[in-house]
Amino acid sequence: MTQKPYILILYYSRKGATAQLGQYIARGVECVGGIEARLRTVPAVSPTCEAIAPPVPEEGAPYASLDDLQHCSGLALGSPTRFGNMAAPLKYFLDSSSSLWLSGALVDKPACVFSSTGSMHGGQETTLLSMMLPLLHHGMMILGIPYTEQALNTTQSGGTPYGATHVAGLDNQQPLTEDEIVLARRLGQRLAEAALKQSRI
Repeated sequence: MTQKPYILILYYSRKGATAQLGQYIARGVECVGGIEARLRTVPAVSPTCEAIAPPVPEEGAPYASLDDLQHCSGLALGSPTRFGNMAAPLKYFLDSSSSLWLSGALVDKPACVFSSTGSMHGGQETTLLSMMLPLLHHGMMILGIPYTEQALNTTQSGGTPYGATHVAGLDNQQPLTEDEIVLARRLGQRLAEAALKQSRI
């Protein structure tokens, strides 16, 4: 039996803002027929070498495997900002993907990135760019958000041409704005449409 094509929405989220953004990207994916969204997360990285994360998270999306990554038709990669970079747990997972790089498993698959920050100028764009680098090494095709999306011109908070973003506030107290939601959904829709087009080539 052939597996239905899916977009892997892979993220790390400590306080929930990045996970919520990923859920709106998933809604955008699922408004496109013929493809589904698969939400996955990565475990936290512990400063204690002996600490082991449980095999299944207590709540939220299941942990990602390299198989999830290898067999996806497209990838949405998300992380909160850590000093202008992706968070260590997501980078740790990506650093384990060299076998996929060696085999070319992700070459020509479409990808996009998304992020959340505590403040308006907290490093959203540099974080998005930091997530693009390993995807480019894998030979993936990066999608952004074009300015034909009206919400990109009107947003007063998150949303960039590099990817979907959310300004969560220092204590994660800011809900997603309507513009942030629209941009996340449209990014998911664009990614799903691109993946289906690519699979027909």
